[in-house]
Amino acid sequence: MEIRVNGNDLERALKLLKRQLQKDGLLKELKKRRFYEKPSVKLKTKQREAQKRRAKNARQARQYRPLS
Repeated sequence: MEIRVNGNDLERALKLLKRQLQKDGLLKELKKRRFYEKPSVKLKTKQREAQKRRAKNARQARQYRPLS
């Protein structure tokens, strides 16, 4: 990953860096690894996230369904 600073605009470079880290999921991964998570809890979390993803995809599919 590379973020270039143009014209000493550090604020914009920091903003770009944070956005890129968030997009890559690195911040979420660091937060998740901060504390030990039991395997059973990890599995339930993974299942919950998958359920949320499926619900979101279903909502988007209903929203963008063509009208015929």
